[in-house]
Amino acid sequence: MNIKFEELPESSRIWIYQCNRTFSEQEQSEIKEALQAFIDAWGTHGKPLKAGFKMPYNRFIVIAVDQVHQAPSGCSIDASVHLIQEFEQKFNVVLMDNMNVSFKHGQFIAYKPLKEFRKMAKDKSVSANTIVFNNLVTTKAEFESNWEVPAAESWHSRFIK
Repeated sequence: MNIKFEELPESSRIWIYQCNRTFSEQEQSEIKEALQAFIDAWGTHGKPLKAGFKMPYNRFIVIAVDQVHQAPSGCSIDASVHLIQEFEQKFNVVLMDNMNVSFKHGQFIAYKPLKEFRKMAKDKSVSANTIVFNNLVTTKAEFESNWEVPAAESWHSRFIK
């Protein structure tokens, strides 16, 4: 059951997939169409899930599920992961590697391996004020308040001296 992301409750569980590059307009259109169809049919134990998605900066896929209405099962979560893996193969992108960091670099979104981000912090190329994307947030409320934050306010702070 597809619900607009903005209309889902703040307690909704989210999953964030960051892309190693910006999606083209054609890719965005195809991904949105596939996500709409997937969420329309998405369920658990024969019950529909109230879910929605958004694609911030044309670089992230954020899927949200209203757990109060119906919590997703392991199988339903696996189904969503399989869809993301299909996107990886179809569009030749990286979406599942959590050992990479996305952050704002001027008006652009940078995507670096964690090791390289750590080196950039050591070299002062990124600072405590660098806006990072904290993809460890787990609810819509956390997403809205703690997803885009200065590195000093995120788990990234351990690399900033």
